[in-house]
Amino acid sequence: MRRLTWNEFDQAVLVLSKRFQGHPFTGVHGIPRGGLCLAVALSHALELPMLSTPDSACLVVDEVYETGKTLAAMRQELPDAVFAVWVSKQPTQWWEAVEVTDRDDWLVFPWENAERAGVDEQAYRRARGLV
Repeated sequence: MRRLTWNEFDQAVLVLSKRFQGHPFTGVHGIPRGGLCLAVALSHALELPMLSTPDSACLVVDEVYETGKTLAAMRQELPDAVFAVWVSKQPTQWWEAVEVTDRDDWLVFPWENAERAGVDEQAYRRARGLV
């Protein structure tokens, strides 16, 4: 299990805001739940509105690309949107990532309850058929 820190989060926001500075997005949409923190921070850093509903000209963000099911479904609906994550557990293709890792560690983001992380991991893996 790998615990990420608020300092690492701030660095990720900085990297993504530099990468997307000046891009003509309509706004930022965060995938609930984990993408919301990143979306709020990026909407401030890029001076763009938060979008409750994504559109084809927005930046869609999530905290992690693990199996890809969440973002792939969103991309089906919005093929022209730009997608980004903090951590990708797959080599990037049509999405951007601050960090790409081949490690299978369960990630605990700073806004998550670290004591509950093991339960969350098992529920996620069962739901995705990974156990």
